[in-house]
Amino acid sequence: MHTPRSLPEYRAMTSLCVVLGALLVAACSREQQPAAPSAATAEQVQAAAAHITADYLRERIAEFSADEFEGRAPATPGDAKARAYLTEQLEAIGFEPLNGAWEQPFDVVGVTAKMPKVWTFERNGKRLAFEWWNDYIAGSGTQRERGSIENAEVVFVGYGIQAPEYEWDDFKGQDLKGKVLLMLNNDPDWDPNLFAGDTRLYYGRWTYKYESAARQGAVGAIIIHTTPSAGYPFQVVQTSWSGEQVELPDRGEPRIEIKSWLTEEAARKLVAFAGHDLDKLVASARSKDFAPVPLGVTTSIAFETTVNRASTANVYGVLKGSDPKLRDEYVIYTAHYDHLGVGEPDARGDTIYNGAMDNASGVAQLLAIGKAFKALPTPPRRSIMLLFVAAEEQGLLGSRYFAENPPMPPGRIAANLNFDSANIWGRTKDLVFVGKGKSTLDAIVEEVATSQGRTVVADQFPDRGSFYRSDQFSFAKIGVPALYVKTGTEFVGRPEGWGRQQIEAYERDHYHQPSDELTDDWNFDGMIEDAQLGFLVGLRVANDDALPAWTPGDEFEAARKQALEALEHTRGE
Repeated sequence: MHTPRSLPEYRAMTSLCVVLGALLVAACSREQQPAAPSAATAEQVQAAAAHITADYLRERIAEFSADEFEGRAPATPGDAKARAYLTEQLEAIGFEPLNGAWEQPFDVVGVTAKMPKVWTFERNGKRLAFEWWNDYIAGSGTQRERGSIENAEVVFVGYGIQAPEYEWDDFKGQDLKGKVLLMLNNDPDWDPNLFAGDTRLYYGRWTYKYESAARQGAVGAIIIHTTPSAGYPFQVVQTSWSGEQVELPDRGEPRIEIKSWLTEEAARKLVAFAGHDLDKLVASARSKDFAPVPLGVTTSIAFETTVNRASTANVYGVLKGSDPKLRDEYVIYTAHYDHLGVGEPDARGDTIYNGAMDNASGVAQLLAIGKAFKALPTPPRRSIMLLFVAAEEQGLLGSRYFAENPPMPPGRIAANLNFDSANIWGRTKDLVFVGKGKSTLDAIVEEVATSQGRTVVADQFPDRGSFYRSDQFSFAKIGVPALYVKTGTEFVGRPEGWGRQQIEAYERDHYHQPSDELTDDWNFDGMIEDAQLGFLVGLRVANDDALPAWTPGDEFEAARKQALEALEHTRGE
């Protein structure tokens, strides 16, 4: 029986026809890449993409963000339920296990630190105390059952960055062993010719800050939180850093005793207590000539920790490629399936962090894309993997483990397409490409988006360092060209500025909160369009003769060359 299509579905199908026509023309006109975008006809690809529907997406999101999954925290009963669900869904859409396995298990260590209600600092016989939760948030930097710092001096180290390629060193060779380092968030962002201007690099991430402090032999690090420098309010620090913190097992790398945050107000009080002005210290840090400033303040803190050694797993399924020469190469789609589990109650008393948008929505998009691939009459030339990674919220642990222990050589991973937090507000005139300009994926994305009637723009919130905050970063580090698209801000039928307001409101009110739940006002039109774009881009990559490549001189180009050279060496043997 024929069922009439809704207006959004009709628009999506019409847009798709335009996309396919443009792709076919582009493929035929490309002299150096003569391979057609698909062995299927345009009509067959159109029919396959039609499997990406609002009903399917909504149903998967509703199921996966339900309370029964208990927020999908790593190594919990909710995590196990989530993995079983994903395996069932992969089987249902017709994907197969890789080498007989649906999961890539790995060990994790959960550390829950019971921090004191106040953290005290001393100077000249006087004391200054900060309250847990309201003023400071902290976690253990080790995987031991207790941690402590005794009479450690606090030293302001600016951004805490060593970047020889930018002739930048905030430490200037000073001996910082046994110190507690007070650090600014972000990286230098005032000069487009220094670092990357307002585009945050890995140097600006909290993970780098703590790693940097550990390399100096420090016993602790305090990051000064401001909403502009972090890209999120302090409440995100509170919810993300309270409760169990999950890590990969200690491999002997340098560590600090305590990883912590202070609110901006508390940091001002601490610096004033030391006889300094925070604004003046920040101004001094905006120079290559900056040197660490000992504050003459000492601190002691002791805490007990509960250490839980457990395991979790990445979940994956594969659609094997149709080309005997290329089927051992993979286009890998990723979405993290974890969230924050059960934590502090919100104003409604809700304690389950359901993670509907972050990232049940990305999980649903991957499954819908998988349905589309499976619906093709012939699989693409290269193999397709849907990879659901664990423990992203704890520092990209699942994708990091996969990248460090890939089931195929990194040189055989053609590209990574990552989906994290889908568009829930409707169709957009633009598409945000995080990492635009970094690889030859740009041209493919441009063709598909243009055919959808959209423009491709670079990250509109570059100061938040999104490229280094989601799972494509783990793939980029091993040389794999990576695509991460995010919600645009120019919404069809909405006034200028409306989209930015919605995104900022979500981050303020729902990001990493129990209120991140599926509601009746979600609009799936843009989510469908983004998933169809991901399907078509991946299809092109899977069928093209040439592999995507990093832009010459890109920070990840050397890793790609190394991965491809390793393949050649293996073939030579």
